[in-house]
Amino acid sequence: MRIISWNTNGLRATAKQGFFTPLFKDYKPDILCLQETKVEPDQLPDDVRYIPKYTSYFAYSKARKGYSGVGIYSKEEPMRVSELGNEKFDLEGRTLVADYGTFVLINCYWPNGGGGPERLKYKLEFYDFFLKYVDDLQKKGREVIFCGDINTAHTAMDLARPKENEENTGFLPIERAWLDNVVAHGYVDLFRSLYPDKKDAYTYWDMKTGARARNVGWRIDYFFATPGIAAEVADVTFLTDYFGSDHCPLMLDFKKTR
Repeated sequence: MRIISWNTNGLRATAKQGFFTPLFKDYKPDILCLQETKVEPDQLPDDVRYIPKYTSYFAYSKARKGYSGVGIYSKEEPMRVSELGNEKFDLEGRTLVADYGTFVLINCYWPNGGGGPERLKYKLEFYDFFLKYVDDLQKKGREVIFCGDINTAHTAMDLARPKENEENTGFLPIERAWLDNVVAHGYVDLFRSLYPDKKDAYTYWDMKTGARARNVGWRIDYFFATPGIAAEVADVTFLTDYFGSDHCPLMLDFKKTR
């Protein structure tokens, strides 16, 4: 089984530039999780909304058009697909929860803490609610995968300029402490579990400064999973040469079909 996660930074723009459908042709994901789609499904052309052999699902912002949003394209239809079930945190269309029976997949675009103290507060509240949500699933004996743009680099190894960003959102101690807590609750950072010492491995680069060409980036996109899932992982690959966004796709491969 193969799952790809990608912050597309505007699905319509990515598709218009010709970077959307080749992802299916070249990499053949069983499930594709998109973040920051910035679109309502009715706004998508049919050749983007409906991909042959896939069923698509979307959550979008009800508060502001052209903002946030997530999508899932899946070869196998999940038993059910929902949002978090909390009005405050579903308003911006940041999460899709897909129950496949043997596991629950959560595709999430976590809030950015920039824009003032209120947005940082919202981000931290979202973080806390989300962790309780996945903990409740784990307590029920469910295997969980959650992926997407967490909008925080966990350690100094996860960004090119840690010293310069110590006081910037995305690398604040309080944000990083939440990722410490995620790991303490038993969730496995699938990339780091395979590549504990790998440096210069990033998933986001600032476009305005041409940071991608110099690989001055951040690892803020992740796959996390419960230990039972983690034991079945073959590899996590960053598709750093795939363009169409300021983020690159992440590809999760399993040893066998789940």
